[in-house]
Amino acid sequence: MSQDQWTAVDRYIANQLVSSDPALDAALEASDAAGLPSINVSPNLGKLLHLLAKIRGARKILEIGTLGGYSTIWLARALPADGCLVTLEVDPNHAEIARANIARAGLSGVVELRLGRALDTLPQIAAEGRGPFDLIFIDADKPSNPEYFAWALKLSRRGSLIIIDNVVRNGAVIDADSSDPSIQGVRRLNELMAAEPRVSATAIQTVGIKGYDGFAIALVTGDA
Repeated sequence: MSQDQWTAVDRYIANQLVSSDPALDAALEASDAAGLPSINVSPNLGKLLHLLAKIRGARKILEIGTLGGYSTIWLARALPADGCLVTLEVDPNHAEIARANIARAGLSGVVELRLGRALDTLPQIAAEGRGPFDLIFIDADKPSNPEYFAWALKLSRRGSLIIIDNVVRNGAVIDADSSDPSIQGVRRLNELMAAEPRVSATAIQTVGIKGYDGFAIALVTGDA
C-alpha cells in the first residue's frame, strides 16, 4: 500500500459518492489562492461530518477551527432552516477568506464566525448561553485539544456528538516520549476521553488524500 494508492481510492470514492459542488470547489480554490495551508478536511470526511450532523438531527453546531470554511459549509448545510453554526478562527486572514467562502455558499445567515483565540471566545459563548450544542467539531491547534475538549463538554448535553480531527498523526500518537506538542496534545485528549464518565468515545484510523491520520468521536452520555 502506498500514498498513491490511498489517494487514488479516496478520489474514486469521492467521485462515486461525493458530488462535485461549485461552492465547495470554489472554497478550496479561494483558500489555495490565498495561500492557506492545505489542511482542510478531505471531501470524504466533509461528507461524513455532514451525514453525522444529519443523523444527529443537529440544530446547533460549534466548530473550533474554521480555516477557509470548507468543513463549515459541509456542516452548515446539514442544519434545518432555523439552525445555526458558530465557528471560531484565530487568524484574521483565514477568517476573511472563510467569510467570503461562506457567503458564496449562501450560508451567511446561518453561520456566525467569531475571530479570536478559541480559549478566549469559548468562555464568551458559554457566558452568553449559546449552548448546549448538538455537535461540536474540533479541528484547531492540537496542543490545545485537552482544553477544547473540556469546553466542548461544558457546551454539550446528553446526546451531543464531539468530533476531533487529526488524532493519529501518521501513527506518531503511540510515541509516549514524543517532544512534539501536537502529539502530546492528542495523547492527553485520549487520556481525558478515557477517564471521562460522561462520554463514550472511540477513534478511527484513516488513509487517503491527506495521508495517514484519523479522527475521534465521543458521544456525551451524561449531563454536565
